[in-house]
Amino acid sequence: MLPIHFAPLQGYTEDVYRRAHHRLCGGVARYYTPFMRVEHGEVRRKDAFDMLPQYNEGVPLALQVIATGADEMRVLLGAIEERWSAVPMAEGERLHIDVNMGCPFPLQVRHGRGAGVLQLPEKVEEICRFMADHSQYAWSVKMRLGVEEPDEWRSILPLLDAAPLEHITVHPRVARQQYGGEPDMEAFEALMAASHTPIIYNGDVTTVEEICELEARYGAPNDAAHAPLAGVMIGRGLLARPTLAREYTEGVTCTDADVVEVLCRLHDAVHESYASRIPGEAQLLQKLRTFWDYTETTLGRKPWKKVHKAGNMKNYLAAVTQVGG
Repeated sequence: MLPIHFAPLQGYTEDVYRRAHHRLCGGVARYYTPFMRVEHGEVRRKDAFDMLPQYNEGVPLALQVIATGADEMRVLLGAIEERWSAVPMAEGERLHIDVNMGCPFPLQVRHGRGAGVLQLPEKVEEICRFMADHSQYAWSVKMRLGVEEPDEWRSILPLLDAAPLEHITVHPRVARQQYGGEPDMEAFEALMAASHTPIIYNGDVTTVEEICELEARYGAPNDAAHAPLAGVMIGRGLLARPTLAREYTEGVTCTDADVVEVLCRLHDAVHESYASRIPGEAQLLQKLRTFWDYTETTLGRKPWKKVHKAGNMKNYLAAVTQVGG
């Protein structure tokens, strides 16, 4: 059985969603915060808010950061320590910090963050040295194969293997593809075979069958080519089907009606939390509509479209009620 990790998605998997999903759905070994980044010399306010311990209590968490090098890592870690240093940890437990070397968005890539750092081995080495100097934390990296070519990882992997990483999560595309095109499984297998660090797979997983295929193909050391896969990270697949991790880890089967029921319960929990935080009906409605962005295949086109087209809270809630039957 492979551990399931919930990928971070900006604007979707914020603290409100993570808490509700952990409580109502389960099956996830670790939730990752959307990345924190430095802006004008300090951590963005909304990022710092999302990582506050009181908003993540009881959730198995990894705080994700994105940086151009050691200087930004220092600012980010300072903000984390300011908020987390007084939080008691269980014996043997360490705060988990994930470094994003995979974000494909051109603005981040151009600034040498996310996947952009993969073309700057000297900056990767800086970040790796920084992690080694702060080994009291549990570190991991999320990366792509490269920016333009699927073998750019080759100059980076030895640096990551020398760092104190619990695992490397690999999305087998290059940044140029963003989320289009086919994952390059041949390049993924080559990276997996070359790595001395445990590897987690990320990318286009939407069904239990696909998780089981990854487990059957990579989950056991059935040859000398690679160590077993260390887990699967899922993002959009869990937003569309929030029961997915539990269905796999517990071996349960949810009908479409079961999934819709869970989606509605999850939505109600998210609605309740955001209603106490977001002033104004229009802003709240705008935020809540994003909850359904990836659920068209689960709900069907007609009810999905009705939820998205609702122009006011009354019509929106009526559409949500119809979704739940």
